[in-house]
Amino acid sequence: MTPFVSAGAGFLLAVLWFDLMFDMQVRGTRGPSAVSEESLASIAAYYRRVTTSARPMNRLVAAVMVLTIGAVVAEVLAGDGPSWVAWASLALAGAAVVLAAIHTVPSAVRLGARADPLETQSRLARSIWRDHVFCLAAIASLLALQLGFAPG
Repeated sequence: MTPFVSAGAGFLLAVLWFDLMFDMQVRGTRGPSAVSEESLASIAAYYRRVTTSARPMNRLVAAVMVLTIGAVVAEVLAGDGPSWVAWASLALAGAAVVLAAIHTVPSAVRLGARADPLETQSRLARSIWRDHVFCLAAIASLLALQLGFAPG
């Protein structure tokens, strides 16, 4: 199962990298409306494209998340390598996917709509950036575990 988990994690890392290229515009900003209008416009346009306008391709990321979790569950059930690696991988993947599902994606859709006041948009952009940094660390750790302790 390691190749399937690693492929899914690699794909998700690539997606996170692209997201973070836009998210980095909020790095170092503080206060209710510290993110510039130009940065908010750029970030919001990106998230509008990838969450709403890109249908049905935007479903690919969600599908890879589900398939990666499924591959990790299969790894846990198969007992193919060290059990702690499989369980840690499940915790890392699960944390990132749950955060994306319940917070990051809804926030990105909301930011992409640009219907909120600038202060709210700034808060959303900063929270999406924090989520993506956490998810990048979790998925990179998952990939390191999978590649570092692969059976065989």
